[in-house]
Amino acid sequence: MNYKRIIGLLGIGVVILAIMIFYIGPEEILEAFQQADMSYVLIALILQFIVMSLWVTKWGILCDTLDIAHKNISLFAMMLVGLAINNLTPSGRSGGEPVRAYILSKSSDSEFRTTFASVMADKMFDLLPFTVLAFVAMGYLMFTINLSMTMLVTLFVAIIIFIILIVFVLYICFNETIGIKTIKWTIRQLKRFMTRDLDKYEEKAIEVLIGFQENITFLLKNKSVFIKAMIIAFADWILEILRVYVIFLAFGVHVSVPMVAAVFLLSTLAGMIPLLPGGVGIVDGIMIIIYSMAGVTTFISTAVTLIERLISYWLVSGLGVIALLHFGTEVIDEATESAK
Repeated sequence: MNYKRIIGLLGIGVVILAIMIFYIGPEEILEAFQQADMSYVLIALILQFIVMSLWVTKWGILCDTLDIAHKNISLFAMMLVGLAINNLTPSGRSGGEPVRAYILSKSSDSEFRTTFASVMADKMFDLLPFTVLAFVAMGYLMFTINLSMTMLVTLFVAIIIFIILIVFVLYICFNETIGIKTIKWTIRQLKRFMTRDLDKYEEKAIEVLIGFQENITFLLKNKSVFIKAMIIAFADWILEILRVYVIFLAFGVHVSVPMVAAVFLLSTLAGMIPLLPGGVGIVDGIMIIIYSMAGVTTFISTAVTLIERLISYWLVSGLGVIALLHFGTEVIDEATESAK
């Protein structure tokens, strides 16, 4: 793992954010912080931990269905590791999945293909409701805020690409032939740039894929599991939106819940674009701009965004790094080898 590159990219994001704060006015933002009701911020913090607890509950249901031995406290730590890697690497918020699957396979003595299926199913159950809500959010913004054509086109294209990727991943999960062809095509492309013998990795990847498909198909077709996981996933997104709304209340600002939901969901979508780790600077900027366009003063928009990101991004990432140190940083490289 290239830690220097990660720190460098994070630095770029922080610099972008610092420039925005300087341009908006640090004095006004600081004054807004001083007037904030910290009891609401505490409620937002509690909501964040409830959200994470529900994530673990959903993952635990999937593990139970696949007979993967686990303890919820351990799943919580593994989830934090995955979130930290997703947040701190420009991987489109997907690089942490193999790592937490690997850690779970080691702690439960289950095969990697099985634990990876539980992780990917967990991811799918999060993305499906998010996609529906993101479409609704974009429609809401189109009719309530005079967004520029450039921003509208950018958001629309981002959502379409996002949906295409989800459909493709689901197709691979259910179609063994396409999955094998995808692996072989990927290996052929890698051979053009690498001298390393990749044949053994191709065989292992196909073997893992077949076992993975069997498990994830079982999970996605299990009606009871599907309903439980989807209910929890929707509840999670609703609570995350509520967390942002509560932070607005800390500043005495009443913004419509649909507006909060729209901005939060679309900024989250922007954060999935693998440019900067966790979309630092990009997500913050989108939230500040759209909230300001909705009539919230710029310095309040900035203060709300900073607290929201402190809770949902920096705090979670920090806890994840601590959990990673517990498991050992070498699990990242080991997970990469297991996933090959």
